[in-house]
Amino acid sequence: MNVKIASSILTADFSRLGDQVREAIAAGADFIHIDVMDGHFVPPITIGPLIVSALRSIADETDTILDVHLMIEHPEQHIPSFAEAGADIITVHVEACTNLKNTIQHIRSLGVRPGVTLKPNTPLNTIEEILPEVDLVLIMSVEPGYGGQSYIPSSTEKISRLRQMLDERGLTHVELEVDGGIKAHNIAEVAAAGASILVVGSAVFDDAASVSWNMTALRRALACS
Repeated sequence: MNVKIASSILTADFSRLGDQVREAIAAGADFIHIDVMDGHFVPPITIGPLIVSALRSIADETDTILDVHLMIEHPEQHIPSFAEAGADIITVHVEACTNLKNTIQHIRSLGVRPGVTLKPNTPLNTIEEILPEVDLVLIMSVEPGYGGQSYIPSSTEKISRLRQMLDERGLTHVELEVDGGIKAHNIAEVAAAGASILVVGSAVFDDAASVSWNMTALRRALACS
C-alpha cells in the first residue's frame, strides 16, 4: 500500500505558514491537513475558510491535496464556505451531524470528496452504514482539540478492525486516515495496521529540527512498515 503523509498545520508557525507549508510539500507531504475548531465541539478555536483559501494557490502550484477536518458543531452550515475556499476533502464528525448521510451527500454535491471521522471512544458501528458513501474515514488516535498529544495505544486495534471492515466490503478505494500522536517511533505500526494516510503535525513542524529533516526521518521510519 502506498502510504501518504498529511502534514497538519495545527502546530506550524503561523507567522510563516506559507513557507512552512511549501517546505513540507517539498520534503514529501502528500496532503496538507487543516484542523478547524470552533470552541464548542472542542475547546480551542483555530482557523476558518480564509486560511484554506490562502493555501489553495500553494496547493495548486504543487498538486497537493487540502484535507479539511471540521471539529465543529453544525458543520452543515459551514461546508459551502470551505468548499468555495478550495478544500479538496471535507471530513465531518459523526458525533456532530444530526443527519450524517445528508451532510455527506451535500459535501459531494459541491464537488468535494467527503470524509467521516469519530472520536477515540466512539465505536466503529456508528459509521458502518455511511462507509459506502464516503471517500475517507479518519480514525482519531487522540482526543480531538489539541496538537502534541500522545498516541492512544488502543487505536491500533481500531485501525485494524476498520481496515478489515473496508476490505471485506470491497471498499478498498476508501482512504483510511489516522490523526494524533504519530511520530517516527510509531508511524510504521500505524501503517502496518492498515492506515493509508498518516496525519503528522508536531513531528513535522518541530522547531528542534527543520521541516525537511523531520519529514525525512518520518519517511525513513515508514519504510520499515
